[in-house]
Amino acid sequence: MTIAAANHIPTSACLHTLHGETMGTSWCVKLVASPRADLHAVHAGIQARLDCVVAQMSTWEADSDISRFNRSVADTWQRLPPEFFAVLSCAMETARESDGAYDPTIGALVETWGFGPAQSGYRIPGEDELAAAQGRLGWRRVSLCSQDMSALQPGGVRLDLSAIAKGYSVDLVARHLRDRGTAAALIEVGGELYGYGRKPDGSAWQVLVEATPDAEPDEEAACVIALDGIAIATSGDRWHAFEQDGTRYSHTLDPRTGKPVETAAAAVTVIADDAMHADAWATALTVMGAEAGHRFAQQRNIAARFVVRGDRGPIESMTDDFRARLPA
Repeated sequence: MTIAAANHIPTSACLHTLHGETMGTSWCVKLVASPRADLHAVHAGIQARLDCVVAQMSTWEADSDISRFNRSVADTWQRLPPEFFAVLSCAMETARESDGAYDPTIGALVETWGFGPAQSGYRIPGEDELAAAQGRLGWRRVSLCSQDMSALQPGGVRLDLSAIAKGYSVDLVARHLRDRGTAAALIEVGGELYGYGRKPDGSAWQVLVEATPDAEPDEEAACVIALDGIAIATSGDRWHAFEQDGTRYSHTLDPRTGKPVETAAAAVTVIADDAMHADAWATALTVMGAEAGHRFAQQRNIAARFVVRGDRGPIESMTDDFRARLPA
């Protein structure tokens, strides 16, 4: 997904662009502000919010809050920071509504396939290893207490919020920019986006969604989404997969089988009110597979678009809610 080019900007306001790195990827924020705006302060504020998410929810940081939770002893309640608790609450809700297609307790399985911070390299584990890893999964085993924002570590559970934390970070930055009086902004972190307000010329923020898995930029113009108070996230094996002995393995793991999703779409795009939910549901629908995912999204009024590989080229499908977002 790419950010559409900006239109002409009047001299009374400027379209500023800031960049940085976080969570092993890049971030980009386009915002409308005075030509005299202190962009160093704005950049620092954005980076501070992103660093907060890393410090709390990155399994790649040994001293993060999530890593401490994963190391905690069985049957203990762990107090969580507000941001961490909010994300875990949404993750648990998504797990419940998707009947486990999305599962935030998938950390042990991620490590077993070599996708985690241990950096052991991609590998195909044996059945005994898979069984042992799956024995440590189970979102139903984790309980939350909203009164003191704590979570129960039932023993051996390893949380992994990588399929939702980037989306939340987008929302956190958007909230920060709104609080500091920024009237309009387009925030992108690792491909997840949220836009609000209008550019100085009055036009909406627009993003181009890949029309096919291998589309050229000029082929993507047919799928343009305007973001004004909504978010968009994309998942799929186009970006996250590896091959071994001629077989393609998606990085998206199905917690119900313990294995990579066999019917993963090349791309699943979800539009939602916030990037956290868009991010989580893009993963859940990818796990379900294109056909089952489309049926589920259609029934639940989720704005989703699926692109799968066909014998004669890519095949696209979308729910009614997603189609309604397309330009007339």
